[in-house]
Amino acid sequence: MDVRMDGRKAIITGGSAGLGKAMAMEFNRSGADVAIIGRRQGALDAAKTEIEAVGDGKVVAISADIRLAPDCERVVNEVETALGSIDILINNAGTSQRGPFMDVSDELWQDDLDLKLFASIRLTRLLFPGMCERRWGRIINVLNVGAKTPSAEGAPTQVTRAAGMALMKVLAGEGAPHNVLVNGMLVGKIRSDQWERRHAADERDLTLEEWYDDAGQTQPLGRLGYAEEFANMACFLCSEQGSYINGAAINVDGGLCQAV
Repeated sequence: MDVRMDGRKAIITGGSAGLGKAMAMEFNRSGADVAIIGRRQGALDAAKTEIEAVGDGKVVAISADIRLAPDCERVVNEVETALGSIDILINNAGTSQRGPFMDVSDELWQDDLDLKLFASIRLTRLLFPGMCERRWGRIINVLNVGAKTPSAEGAPTQVTRAAGMALMKVLAGEGAPHNVLVNGMLVGKIRSDQWERRHAADERDLTLEEWYDDAGQTQPLGRLGYAEEFANMACFLCSEQGSYINGAAINVDGGLCQAV
């Protein structure tokens, strides 16, 4: 099956590395124009060069702090100026922040909510009406499996991600009559820059590949996932082939999460 996204315009937050960059590359390879959003212009510029090399679509890189409402508005204005009306929004920004409940300060709670929840709310609020009017839209909230199975010392990340899953369900119901499909993709353990940072902090004398092999032993498939595998599912959901999938919270975790 040849999944195509020709003519579609997408915004991907957290697009300079990891899952965000992998999705941007697959979208561009499939014919879409893509805007990647992040905070570090240097990383964005490097990612833009990589993404442009795999496809013919336009690629826009915008530095912004989407924790801030004015930056969300600026992002949408700049992307629409560069690419036109936006068909696809991937709410992907965010890193894992977790620890004992009593150690999580108000400031950390607010930072996590601003980045992972309120940014999604604000960007969706800006783009949802146009998608409904044009009767075509795709929104994906990138979450993690902790949204379904929160654990001890999982705050604030797992709480925020659970709220993002609830937001997805609300939007899926409201978007359905207008052919605006909203889904969640729940990340398990997938190779990314976040895991590379964990390897760097590990005191054992292991190469990165050895470290990945060791980490994969606890996974049902015996390995960690690849960002490209995650990107393939995102591309499918945002294409015409995914036109009857709405309100789904899809585990992309190799069978790790027992909740469906």
